[in-house]
Amino acid sequence: MSVHRPMGIETEYGLIEPGNPQANPMVLSSHVVAAYAASPGSAGRGGHVRWDYAGEDPLADARGFRLDRAAAHPSQLTDDPSAPAPSAEDGADAAPGVRTSHVRRPSEAEAALPTANNAVLSNGARLYVDHAHPEYSSPEVTNPLDAVRWDRAGELVMRGAMDALRAVTGLPEVVLYKNNVDGKGAAYGTHENYLVSRSVNFGDIIRYLTPFFVTRPIFCGAGRVGIGQRSQTPGFQISQRADYVENDVGLETTFNRPIINTRDEPHADAERYRRLHVIGGDANLFDVSTYLKMGTTSLVLWLLEQDAVPMTLDALMIANPVGETWEVSHDTTLTHRLTLSDGREMTALEIQREYLRVIADAVHQAAPPAGVDRATADVLERWGGVLDRLATDPVSAAAEVEWVAKKQLLDGMRRRESLPWDHPKLQALDLQWADLRPERSIVNRLAAAGRLERLVPDADVAAAEHDPPTDTRAWFRGQVVARYPGQVAGASWESVVLDVPENEHLVRVPMNDPLRGTREHVGALLERSATAAELLENLTAPPAS
Repeated sequence: MSVHRPMGIETEYGLIEPGNPQANPMVLSSHVVAAYAASPGSAGRGGHVRWDYAGEDPLADARGFRLDRAAAHPSQLTDDPSAPAPSAEDGADAAPGVRTSHVRRPSEAEAALPTANNAVLSNGARLYVDHAHPEYSSPEVTNPLDAVRWDRAGELVMRGAMDALRAVTGLPEVVLYKNNVDGKGAAYGTHENYLVSRSVNFGDIIRYLTPFFVTRPIFCGAGRVGIGQRSQTPGFQISQRADYVENDVGLETTFNRPIINTRDEPHADAERYRRLHVIGGDANLFDVSTYLKMGTTSLVLWLLEQDAVPMTLDALMIANPVGETWEVSHDTTLTHRLTLSDGREMTALEIQREYLRVIADAVHQAAPPAGVDRATADVLERWGGVLDRLATDPVSAAAEVEWVAKKQLLDGMRRRESLPWDHPKLQALDLQWADLRPERSIVNRLAAAGRLERLVPDADVAAAEHDPPTDTRAWFRGQVVARYPGQVAGASWESVVLDVPENEHLVRVPMNDPLRGTREHVGALLERSATAAELLENLTAPPAS
């Protein structure tokens, strides 16, 4: 029983070129990625490492079918059908005795293609252009506290990119925002990823995660000025993404957005794992909001993996999940009563308290003699504490819950200046909240004043900009990129492709197990491998008996 599992966060950042509202966002995003990858002292040593698309399958649906490529929306085609598939001989992980596979070298024309749209970073993350936004995909971590750490490291990456662009004569200034909406109808994602046992029936994921996701924003929403996709109705709401939810279940991510996404692309051994790809969450700047978002979701998945869900959770099914997603977000009093499938009504707080009660009971029943592990116990305690504070005095949770803090600040401005919710000053403050420039960041000021709770020290976040997690395969990926510049031809979540000049072919090293390739697992091997050629020799040597 634990919150521990491979997990991570992908964040698309909003961006503008000041003074040029007609600027092409795809071009600006390319500048962001290229500038960071090329900047001295950055973590972007993998700026010339191509993404290895082999094995990616974005059209596989967890409901048991594959969407025909001809029927797919262009935004769903995040793979490269020309990429060679992994060999059937590929091994399970990077370790002595690994079975590598050959990859043909690119032609001169292919090699000349720009790689500015993608960088594999020394911390194991990916920085790339996703449609019209720069995206930071964090390295795989194993617990919610590390999810906070490497998610905040992404903010430093983006600040570094802004600084790098300002230092290049002739390139435009770009301002980056960690938010999810532009207030004019466009939304961009913050997606969570959790590895789940393949033994869990996907129907159970739909059934038991839907009420949880509909009500979860009360403690992890980032808050937003405006109601409706185009902010056409004045007001303030809890979640940035709620108004863009349009479907219960589906494969889409950029249109007809569902509560439960069905993409079946585990980036790991598909016989052991599925990857739950959560697309409805907000981009958070508050540690506790991110921590609870990741920790509580992991605990719900743990409960499903036990195959012992009590009938009390069956009674929480919601009659109209999409409509209630909007209603929960629009109700900052937290008194809205959701209509359940059996006709009963419950508030979001009551539904979350029932999830907490059921999971806490199951965790303590499954606990070993030594007791519940510290990380799990802390998530349960914080979950309950935040729900209690939201129920009695929401403002008392302002240091932990982002939407509460944002609304508190906006309410103060409204009172002082008698402003309606559709006043441009409030919209400007909402945007400034997400501004990553240190001198403009409201969240930085709140942190400096002790008005928000930081779970991860700034020094640890700064180290995470450059260093990978030590307990997942991200360690191997990040270390290889950092140690062997110019000798890594490609990388992905599941592989690293080495370029050893004396070899006729490029060599793909598989990393199918997210919990191998760790510092403990391959640290000594990397220390005795001065070049990629030596690394390959050490990897393919028979393991010591």
